[in-house]
Amino acid sequence: MSFRFHVAHSTPLGKIRSSSTHQQHHKHILAKRCGSTSSNSVSVKSRAGELDSVIMAGASSVRVAVAQMTSINDLAANFATSSRLVKEAASAGAKLLCLPENFSYVGDKDGDSLKVAETLDGPIMQGYCSLARESRVWLSLGGFQEKGSDDAHLCNTHVLVDDAGNIRSTYRKMHLFDVDIPGGRSYKESSFTEAGKDIVAVDSPVGRLGPTVCYDLRFPELYQQLRFQHEAQVLLVPSAFTKVTGQAHWEILLRARAIETQCYVIAAAQAGKHNDKRESYGDSLIIDPWGTVIGRLPDRLSTGIAVADIDFSLIDSVRAKMPIAKHRKSIDFWKSASL
Repeated sequence: MSFRFHVAHSTPLGKIRSSSTHQQHHKHILAKRCGSTSSNSVSVKSRAGELDSVIMAGASSVRVAVAQMTSINDLAANFATSSRLVKEAASAGAKLLCLPENFSYVGDKDGDSLKVAETLDGPIMQGYCSLARESRVWLSLGGFQEKGSDDAHLCNTHVLVDDAGNIRSTYRKMHLFDVDIPGGRSYKESSFTEAGKDIVAVDSPVGRLGPTVCYDLRFPELYQQLRFQHEAQVLLVPSAFTKVTGQAHWEILLRARAIETQCYVIAAAQAGKHNDKRESYGDSLIIDPWGTVIGRLPDRLSTGIAVADIDFSLIDSVRAKMPIAKHRKSIDFWKSASL
C-alpha cells in the first residue's frame, strides 16, 4: 500500500480585510452564539474558547488535513492506517484531520457492519479518541457504525473528537443511500440504518464546522441550513462514493456546495477496491469558498493526506464581495411567490 503526502495553500480572492477587523468580526459572532439557544431540530454546540484562542494568537489561517484510504473488513488494519495518517497530519501542523466514511470498517457484504456496530463509549471509538489525544489533533470521523435502537439497525454517525480526545459532537446521517446504480449494483442503506433527524454545528479551532455524510451531498437544503441558519464556515463531507457516481458527480457537487454556501468544504474519500463487490471513487478534496480546489492527493487510489489552510479572511472577503446572505429570499417569500 502506497502512502502519499501533499501540501496546498489557498490564495485569497482580491484584497482581504485586515487581521484586526477579522478578529473583531469573529468575536462578535462567538459572543452572539454563546447567548443563543437551539431548537429541538437543531443541535448547536459552541465553545467560544476554541476559535477565540486562534484569533487572540493573531492567526488568520489554520491548517487542516484530509485523508484518503481503502478500508477493509479488518478493524485493526484500518486503525493502523488511520493512526499513521493522524501522525502525518500532526507532523504537518494540521489542527484537524478528516477521515472518510466507514474509516473503521467496510464489510464484505450487506449486514456485516451490524456485527461490529457499538456505542460511542465502546473500544473502537475510544481507540480513535486516544489517537486524537495523543497527537493533539481534532478528528472528523465520518460514517462510524454506531449501535442503533435495535439489533437490526445502526446509525451512520459522523463523530467530531477534539484534541483532548473528547467527543465534541455527533451527527447522524439524514439521507440514506437507497439507489440503483446505472450499470452497477443496488444499495438499500435504510434496510439496516436509522436516519438521523438533527442538524449539527460546532465551533472548533479551524472554524465553525457543519458535519454531513456522503449521500447528504446531493441535498443542498442541508448545506443552506448549515450556512445561513447556523453560521457554518467549514462543511465536512466524509464519503464512500461509488466509482460510477463519483466519476460523474463528485467534484461538481462538492464545488457547488462550496460556491453556494461560501464555505470551505473538506471531503475525505474512500478509494479503490475494498473487496470483490465494492469499489469507491476516491479523490479526497479541500475546496475554498470561491470553489477552488486547494488540496487533493496526487492520485485517486493512493492512501495518504492532503493539507491546506483555512483562511478566515478569505471567507469574510468572499462573503462581503458576493453578499448572498443579504440577497437570498426567505422560505416565506417563495411560498407566497406566484407561479
